[in-house]
Amino acid sequence: MSTTPQEPKIAFSSPFKSFFLGGFESAYQINCHGQRIDMIASTKHDICAQHDYRRAREIGIHTVRDAIRWYLVDRGTHFDLSSFLPMLRASIRERVQVIWTLCHYGWPDDLDIFSTRFIDRFERYAREMACLLVDHGIEAPFIIPFNEISYFCHAICGEGDMYPHAIGRSWELKKQIVRATITAIEAIRTIAPKARFVHVDPIIHVVPPRDRPDLAVVAARRKRSQYEAAELIAGRTHPELGGNESYLDLVGVNFYHANQWEDPGDKTIFWHHRPRDERWRPFSELLREAETAYQRPLFIAETSHVGEGRPAWIRETLHEILIAIAQGTRIYGVCLYPLIDRHCWADVTHWHNSGIWDIDHQHGHERILCEEYYSAFSEMKSLFAHLDPAVAALCSSQDKDQGDMGRLVPTSI
Repeated sequence: MSTTPQEPKIAFSSPFKSFFLGGFESAYQINCHGQRIDMIASTKHDICAQHDYRRAREIGIHTVRDAIRWYLVDRGTHFDLSSFLPMLRASIRERVQVIWTLCHYGWPDDLDIFSTRFIDRFERYAREMACLLVDHGIEAPFIIPFNEISYFCHAICGEGDMYPHAIGRSWELKKQIVRATITAIEAIRTIAPKARFVHVDPIIHVVPPRDRPDLAVVAARRKRSQYEAAELIAGRTHPELGGNESYLDLVGVNFYHANQWEDPGDKTIFWHHRPRDERWRPFSELLREAETAYQRPLFIAETSHVGEGRPAWIRETLHEILIAIAQGTRIYGVCLYPLIDRHCWADVTHWHNSGIWDIDHQHGHERILCEEYYSAFSEMKSLFAHLDPAVAALCSSQDKDQGDMGRLVPTSI
């Protein structure tokens, strides 16, 4: 780990209410077993949204990522808002700024994702959600049209991990999702001209196997693919799709321990192995590369680890972000994702223990603070107080109230 950098100065303003953001796992795709998963329902976040948003505020997080479940809202002939309105109203009551995802890997059962009708339905749905948000006083909503376009297309058409398991059609699907994204942005802007649009994709590093240096070009091509969706949206490539720089508004990058690997073979370069593989790239370097490629300031839209590795991961990741900022990389914020634990997509009985709060499944899905993870986060968070008034205020209040850790331990819901 590098030497702690000096305090940087910010030359641009953030659109977020706090430097630290939190995310609630919101995937609702049909998985590799043909099961519709709904992480908002399985974590009981739909029921506990107001409590969950309040917890976020208590630890200095005033901006969160969440999702609208398209497959529940869009009934074809009408919109059923019963799954979304309680969450929207809870966010307003708790005064949290929400970045709403319109499609988190799932869509209504009666739609073919490759059809023109898919784009038309998504446009209508996007416009309706914009009207709803504006009607509730949110004149400048933050919207992610599709979560992780590059990964989404790879999971469906590369790995076949998601329905419709369309192996070999990744480029076709990517263009389809970009068209739908552009159409939705234009529709939303007619209702909410101040809306902000967020593009989110993983940040990755890909290398050839040690014994195959001749495959360096292949690995580099795969690494470069992480920027394809953004380049299409911005109109930098394939302008016939209708892309424009104005559509690439805010950019978020997701980073986990498995985001660096060999190609071919997809063998992970393990973060936790010691001595560490020299091919592992520091996160600060990847952030600098990404800012150059996207030509936008960034925010870290997802990061976390699992089990006992959570404290070490957050310490190193936040340290690398400080290094990147000190070196001039423009960073809007960092999203801890998830705040509440999540289960595996393929095996819904396996929970990752990856949140600030784990879940007690024997007692009404009670949220249980992971004290080691929270302590590491608090320790590092204080280093960002100069970037975040919310953090500065929280640090000040904690100096006065040393009982903060006990206050954060939740009761049963």
